Amino acid sequence: MRRLTVVLALLLVAAAANAGAQTRFTYSRGQSVSPAFEGWWQNDDGTYSLFFGYMNSNWEETFHIPVGPDNHIEPGGPDRGQPTHFYPRRNLFLFTVEVPADFGDDEVVWTLTTNGRTERAYGSLRTDYLLDPQTIATEMGANFGRVIDEWRTNEFPTVRLQVDQPRRVRVGEPLQLVAFVTDDGIPTGNYTPPEPEPGKPHPAYTPPRQIVPGNPAALRFSWMVYRGDASKVQFSEDQLKTWQDTRVYSNSPWSPPYILPPVPEDGRWMAAVSFDEPGTYVLRGMAGDGALTSSAELTVTVTP
Repeated sequence: MRRLTVVLALLLVAAAANAGAQTRFTYSRGQSVSPAFEGWWQNDDGTYSLFFGYMNSNWEETFHIPVGPDNHIEPGGPDRGQPTHFYPRRNLFLFTVEVPADFGDDEVVWTLTTNGRTERAYGSLRTDYLLDPQTIATEMGANFGRVIDEWRTNEFPTVRLQVDQPRRVRVGEPLQLVAFVTDDGIPTGNYTPPEPEPGKPHPAYTPPRQIVPGNPAALRFSWMVYRGDASKVQFSEDQLKTWQDTRVYSNSPWSPPYILPPVPEDGRWMAAVSFDEPGTYVLRGMAGDGALTSSAELTVTVTP
């Protein structure tokens, strides 16, 4: 009897340990942001582009971290084009750092401190980080993470802003934003959300089966705050999220049931923006086709 009791106790301990190992916690706030080195590729002139993004472990908390001691890249920094506003969760392939053809075994280090914790990303030319457009598309969740042959000829969308650079406005003064977006039509087709079946839960609530969050094939465009305090920036309408919000009905390309805004017939995307405080802001217009993304930036100086 005693032996049976010991065996049962050990089984209970093992089960508890296994359950604890499988428990995953998510947080609304209080966690840190980890910079991420996404990979690299070689340019036609022999130089290299190192791609960076980040993972904010919070679902709600955002950060405004100016370039400086808490947000710097070396060598050649502290400013190498990194963001200063950090949205929640995963933000992929946000910017590149260009390095020379003789970069060799050197590294580019992005250091970021948030909520008292310092994290670093190390960019290098390690062969296991070599990128191509198909790899980027897969990481972005194109075709729900499944590779298809037509990606081999897919081109990045093009974005052209019809706004004078740079712009100067007063606090509270609306600024009209106009962007022209074109694409090659690859990946083909527009995603149609599945219809619910009688007596069954809506497909949007079906647990995901793919490794990466799904990202449907369709052209989309939205504005984000790349530099500056985004809480002081007001767009005329809610912008489609540029970060991986995978919660149901969350206005994100990665959010089931994957409903995207209609594409303007003339390819012209219009919005307005205003600012609550003086300062210099960098807005980024981001276009995507469900596989690859392109962007254009607008610097706005806001006066009292």
